[in-house]
Amino acid sequence: MSAPTHPTLTTAFAPPERAPRDTLLDDMHYFQSLPLVRDLLGAAPEVFLILNEQRQAVYANQSLLDTLRITVDEFQDGLRPGEMLKCTHAHATPGGCGTTEFCRTCGAVRAILTALGGRRDVQECRILREDGSALDLEVTATPLTTRNRRFTAFSARDISHEKRRHVLERLFFHDILNTASGVVGFAELLNTASAEEIGVYLPHLYQLSLRLIDEIRSQKALLDAENDSLDVVLSEVDSVDLLAQVAEEYAHPDLSRGRRVALDSQSESVDMITSPVLVRRVLANMARNALEATRPGDTITLRCRKVDGGVEFAVHNPGVMPRDVQLQVFQRSFSTKGAGRGLGTYSIRLLSERYLGGRVRFTSTPDAGTTFYAWYPLELAEKQAVPGEVVG
Repeated sequence: MSAPTHPTLTTAFAPPERAPRDTLLDDMHYFQSLPLVRDLLGAAPEVFLILNEQRQAVYANQSLLDTLRITVDEFQDGLRPGEMLKCTHAHATPGGCGTTEFCRTCGAVRAILTALGGRRDVQECRILREDGSALDLEVTATPLTTRNRRFTAFSARDISHEKRRHVLERLFFHDILNTASGVVGFAELLNTASAEEIGVYLPHLYQLSLRLIDEIRSQKALLDAENDSLDVVLSEVDSVDLLAQVAEEYAHPDLSRGRRVALDSQSESVDMITSPVLVRRVLANMARNALEATRPGDTITLRCRKVDGGVEFAVHNPGVMPRDVQLQVFQRSFSTKGAGRGLGTYSIRLLSERYLGGRVRFTSTPDAGTTFYAWYPLELAEKQAVPGEVVG
């Protein structure tokens, strides 16, 4: 769990250097010997750290050590917050936590750097962990000067439930309410409609009803996935058939709203044993996101092909994402659609990597547009299931 070292460290954001080990151990002994720190902060229920100038922890309260199951030996390696929390980017570069391009958008690193500059800072921090789970934290970094050196008092509060509630409130009070209002509107029209008008209104009413049910099921599936209680039923399915179902659904005018949805004619038909329900859920999220990222008249394209002994699905749109958005894709609660939105790309990753034995990625350039990819094995084995799920 210790961070790697390298003679010539580089960084895309925060300084990569670390303190000499003897200095690190001396600071650890110093803070642990202070009664106020040891007795008061040691008993605090919230996660609390003291960091040196190199952002390494020289003190951690028992709550943090117990929660993250960090041993004394691991702690004495001089871990940074992202390395303790097992952030997926923490070991992506030799410099470790704080040194990747993704760290530029990390509230924890930004708050710590502000505190080292002499000012207290409070920020929100979204972390994707190595096991596929996610954290939403409110972090506080406060300057601390002692022994004629700069340190940072760092605390973190889990706000995942608050973020979840805000997203669900947005979903039910805005998105689902709008869809339900559309159902009511068409139902009222049917009361006075002629036979010819009924034939026009009924397909719209049916599609809106399906969308309403699908939005509710999507959120239930995500909640179950995060709670490790998601039912996964396996069956054989054809890759093109799955993709065609999604393409047909989102080509409907009520969902496409002037955009075109095309199924690539070069898509390869491949038999696979997986969870059709969950794969379709992922593809639907990819299609929905692509439609929201395009303008009327644009086309999104869905395709699939056999790659690396599995099936790779792809959804392309002609738009390009700004770099700061690209760095935060797949994070829970992040959205370009405003506060209280999100979970779409996060659920794509969660369902794919945690339940379907797959992997996800994306590319986005001005010349080629944006493409999201989801790869799955030809046969999802029961042993790939996470604890708590049901495989049938």
